[in-house]
Amino acid sequence: MRRWICLSILLFATSATSARADDGTGPGESKGTIGVGIVIGEPTGICGRLYLKDDQAIQAAVGFALIGGGIQVHADYAFHPYVLQSRDSFVLATYVGPGVRVIQYSDGRDDSFFALGLRGVGGLLFDFKNVPLDAFVEVSGVIELRFQEGDRFGLALNAGAGVRYYF
Repeated sequence: MRRWICLSILLFATSATSARADDGTGPGESKGTIGVGIVIGEPTGICGRLYLKDDQAIQAAVGFALIGGGIQVHADYAFHPYVLQSRDSFVLATYVGPGVRVIQYSDGRDDSFFALGLRGVGGLLFDFKNVPLDAFVEVSGVIELRFQEGDRFGLALNAGAGVRYYF
């Protein structure tokens, strides 16, 4: 698990020079490319977002799966297909995209096991223009392969809300 976290941090650090367009058409027009913050829900922990273009980003989170019971790491490639509202102070945009998830189930169970999953994420992004912050709410479905005896495949649902600071 430490390797996944180190790899994520390395990816964010080496891609920090990616510039976001300042064309006024998408979220986060004049902010930095890296955002770090908190997410509450499933999982609850820290999250980050790296903008590759004004309408594309890689987002990730590491946290505790309170309902599922365990520690979860996930990463998504997010596209912003629609801007629902654009005002002087904020942009309200949608995002969708594919992703991956690794989770270690362990909360009060007889045995602990890992699961790898494919995620499909969708959400709303409330991106402030005058301050380096955004807020989001998202839902994702997960198809997972469980490394345990018995039930090998499963479905899961993640939902969360959070805020990120950009630099």
